[in-house]
Amino acid sequence: MRCTKAIIYTENLKNNISEIKKNLKPGVKLCCAVKANGYGNDAVNSARTAETMGAAYLAIATVSEGIELRKAGIGTDLLLLSPCCPEEFSDLLENSITPLVFDQEVISALNITASRLKKKNCPVFLAVDTGMGRIGCYPEEAAELAKKIAETENLELKGMITHFAVSDGISAENKAFTAKQFESFMTAIENVRREGIDPGIRTCAASAAGIAMPEYQLDMIRPGIILYGYYADEVTKEYLESKGIKLNLKPVMQFETEVAAIRRFSPGQSVSYGRTWKADKETDIAVLPVGYADGLLRRNSPGLKVTINGKAYPIVGRICMDQCMADIGKDNPDVKRWDKAIIFGPKEKGSIFDADDIAKMTGTISYEIMTSVSSRVKRIIQK
Repeated sequence: MRCTKAIIYTENLKNNISEIKKNLKPGVKLCCAVKANGYGNDAVNSARTAETMGAAYLAIATVSEGIELRKAGIGTDLLLLSPCCPEEFSDLLENSITPLVFDQEVISALNITASRLKKKNCPVFLAVDTGMGRIGCYPEEAAELAKKIAETENLELKGMITHFAVSDGISAENKAFTAKQFESFMTAIENVRREGIDPGIRTCAASAAGIAMPEYQLDMIRPGIILYGYYADEVTKEYLESKGIKLNLKPVMQFETEVAAIRRFSPGQSVSYGRTWKADKETDIAVLPVGYADGLLRRNSPGLKVTINGKAYPIVGRICMDQCMADIGKDNPDVKRWDKAIIFGPKEKGSIFDADDIAKMTGTISYEIMTSVSSRVKRIIQK
């Protein structure tokens, strides 16, 4: 097996789901986001784990993601959070995937496809745009669209959904905007009810609001990043604790490789493309067989560091497609060929850096760090 791999600690995923469930009000359902290959953490394993721990829904972003889960034997309801094209409607319905709808065109087209396939009572969620600006009907359109769904022969309104834009920010301005979004969503729901239509499952909160703002939990929350061991931006562990909320998360993925070679460098000697780094003294360079095709993005150097035997070493020179180089210092007795080099992972497993640390080093977010780990990196599932 290639030495560059991602270790997936299922025990940590179970811990995170348990921690989330402790913070739910009675009767609140869980929709676990397993889209984007489980944020890089292996969608099938994430789905199976969430299923066994009582998730009511699993959130996906593409029909193909749903098909993969169905082929793996996942029976839990699947909620498709992103739009799909008409060519995918048949696969969507054949695999019992619940889509979001937000205009008459999609409602009609889905109903026609369901009729052709002889599918009845096909569940849909009505998406409402309360301020995110991506997809969804405007709040004032919700009641009319709910009526259109009710008038179809084959579709059933199973729920209503919106998404918060800044619930992971803790400023007064961000909190006020989130409150405004919530108010708009509740108004849309009430308008649907006035038409005598059951809005179904009401869901608006993802990782941040679902935990930090329990008043927004409604019928179901949709955790994503917190499933995989990371807090949502400014809604940190410390912030939650200041509000009396306990959420002890553990990172699920460890991204690692090995030292493939150690090279001696003299002052002035350069490494990698563009000669962007030159040794200012005698040193040794560890060559690591991991690069931007694996998800170690080229822009991450300089700035990135890796853990080898409990110590941090800087990546130097430009990260290549398949390799990168770390400055380990001259005649370092703590680094030997074939030693493990950890890019990021749970700190209790020996890494100095988790995905949040790497994100801060490189000016991004933990979501991107994990989802960037490419498909050619084998996921090793630890139960």
